[in-house]
Amino acid sequence: MAHFIDRRLNSKGKSTLNRQRFLKRYKQQIKRAVSDAVGQRSVTDVESGEHISIPKQDISEPLFHTGKGGKRTVVHPGNDQFTAGDRIDRPPPQGGQGSGQGDAGNSGEGEDDFTFSISKDEYLDLLFEDLALPNLKNSQFDQVVQYETYRAGFQTDGVPTNLDIVRSLKGSMARRVALTAADRRKLREAEEELEALKADKHDNTVAIIELEKTIAQLKAKIAGVPFIDTFDLRFKNYAKKPVPTSKAVMFCLMDVSGSMDQATKDMAKRFYILLYLFLSRTYKNVEVVYIRHHTQAKEVDEQEFFYSQETGGTIVSSALKLMDEIIRERYQDSDWNIYAAQASDGDNWADDSPHCREILIKKLLPVTRYFAYIEITERQHQSLWREYQSVEEACNNFVCKHIISVSDIYPVFRELFEKTSETSGGG
Repeated sequence: MAHFIDRRLNSKGKSTLNRQRFLKRYKQQIKRAVSDAVGQRSVTDVESGEHISIPKQDISEPLFHTGKGGKRTVVHPGNDQFTAGDRIDRPPPQGGQGSGQGDAGNSGEGEDDFTFSISKDEYLDLLFEDLALPNLKNSQFDQVVQYETYRAGFQTDGVPTNLDIVRSLKGSMARRVALTAADRRKLREAEEELEALKADKHDNTVAIIELEKTIAQLKAKIAGVPFIDTFDLRFKNYAKKPVPTSKAVMFCLMDVSGSMDQATKDMAKRFYILLYLFLSRTYKNVEVVYIRHHTQAKEVDEQEFFYSQETGGTIVSSALKLMDEIIRERYQDSDWNIYAAQASDGDNWADDSPHCREILIKKLLPVTRYFAYIEITERQHQSLWREYQSVEEACNNFVCKHIISVSDIYPVFRELFEKTSETSGGG
């Protein structure tokens, strides 16, 4: 009997490729689940992964089986209770059955939807697929490219420090079991036969000698299989991927006057976090500047930005002026890519709204890659919205959108950064 040992190298990151193949196959179902999860997640865990559930009917595989064949004779008994056209009442539900459409059983176990977890990177890939940042310029990227090391499965060669002992021993054990299984079975049968011959009262000397010789050969053959072979060795594989080295700053402007309640601020925060994560995929260094305002503007930290309570009126131009001052002081360098997002419920002094339009067009938008204004309100739009709409018509790097509930955040975000023929060719 000849033994064949497959010494072909396994592909690197085999399990990773299988996972990517699965995600690609059920991409539409997973994207729907990811889109639904955006509005349901808490504000603090947007950066983590996600648990995805796929209905069992979506992952069912075709099944082939042998049907009933041949000639059959079937006798269908009649009944003396019903005739054609009678209406039969629905039988009452029994134990373990309900009014749903699923299959119920009496064993206490059912068939659930297929649930699995995706990592943060996979979640963000699906979340931001087909989206692109507008107004990117190749000149804004540094010439030095940095690389990030990540795990990429296992390989059959490498340096001793990357040797995975447990996986190597598992491979060794599997190889030895596969190569010696037939010989061990023959050895066991020969030893049982030898015991039987020794217990027999007849003279079986010749047969016993032959069996002992066979047993010795089998033991030598089994012992000749090495405990570990070079083919068994598995080394941790590491690969490198380039990461962007350019830098960006994200300005978060928000009205914190008495008309902005905590629910409205939470909706604004969800939008800000989506924008921050999206920018982080393009720029390695993303600084965030928080500017809150009522009648006066102030640069604050994240905690005070979202959770402090204020009363009084609203003057939006104070925040725009402060943003212009900060840009001139800290981000005048051309290496910085400036993005801004402003959230408000639309309240503003009527005389101040034209002033906001003038500051945007003359000072902020010429140095800003993209400026998004989000109005979170169920009321009718006021003067600030009308002025901002005129800015949107005049400048291609400014956009204003309307949000009513949490479920509107992700669709509006996709509208803002939907990839077009112009953005797909950018930096």
